[in-house]
Amino acid sequence: MYKFIFQKFFYGILVLIGVVFIIFGLFNILPVDPARLPLGQRADVESVEAINKELGLDKPKAVQFALYLNDLSPVAVHEKTAEAQKKYGYSALFSVGKEKALVLKKPYLRRSYQTKEDVREILKRALPQPIRLAGAAMILASVIGIVLGVIAAVKQHSWFDTIAMSVSVLGISVPSYFAAIVLGYFFGIVLHDITGLDQTGGLTIIDDYGNEVLAYKNLILPSIALGSRPIGIIFQLTRSAMLDVLSQDYIRTARAKGLAYPAVLFKHALRNAMNPVVTTISGWFASLLAGAFFVEVIFDIKGLGYTAVDALQKFDFPVAMGTVLFTATVFIVISFLVDILYAILDPRIRIGKG
Repeated sequence: MYKFIFQKFFYGILVLIGVVFIIFGLFNILPVDPARLPLGQRADVESVEAINKELGLDKPKAVQFALYLNDLSPVAVHEKTAEAQKKYGYSALFSVGKEKALVLKKPYLRRSYQTKEDVREILKRALPQPIRLAGAAMILASVIGIVLGVIAAVKQHSWFDTIAMSVSVLGISVPSYFAAIVLGYFFGIVLHDITGLDQTGGLTIIDDYGNEVLAYKNLILPSIALGSRPIGIIFQLTRSAMLDVLSQDYIRTARAKGLAYPAVLFKHALRNAMNPVVTTISGWFASLLAGAFFVEVIFDIKGLGYTAVDALQKFDFPVAMGTVLFTATVFIVISFLVDILYAILDPRIRIGKG
């Protein structure tokens, strides 16, 4: 068990380092001078050089990447100065030479080129929106997909099964951003007087007492748009897994012994069919966080996607890099937890000895 967990953790770290390398490389090959962004195009040479030195952009790319990794790492080497301690908020472990120390700290994503605000604070402010949106979409997709999948498996080759399969294929084929545009236009604009739904609007509003509350109405269309693909995938996976389980010998034996059909269906068949479904649901949550980028922009929801797109438009690379890196980290962590969960749920998997 411990060996299995260690292997998965090690692979996750390697993938994360690769993601950091790719993100750093992509944003550093763009023909943009970050030093001129806060100063403007009329900045003098001395001011540009000062900004480049402050941001570490005057160093070779290899050195910049090493410094970026050092900033991201929770265990890093930094100078033993009051300025560095205030910047990184670290706790020194022990000295490394006279001027530096090995420290323990939170990952430092640097500061915005535009606002000079810590990127962690920007992400902290934007994070609740995609979590609410992805959570609502995942709950919607799970409930609808599993229920319809079970019914379609029980009523295989019926008119319900045929229609449900056709609709699921359509849902899988349509990208979430296209579904968001269509739903937002028809139900938020054309049919607004009937539905009462809006195309734009945040997921939270301020009530009469000045408290921030969740605007459930503004969550309906984005959740459906974001959940359209996982609904189809969960439906087809549930249907396929149920058909496979229902054809097993132990199911026929249970029915031959007189066990009630609902008990056979839910206690034995559905329980054993849930292993791949649970894995898919868990993995899709991370995917929905990434897929929410464009849905947030279309519905004007100021979450991670809105923040990333806005940062790219303004060439605010630390914010854009921090957003992408955070999303990738969430995806890797959830994938790691899903592997552990799948190994626990499925007794046929040997997760290692010792």
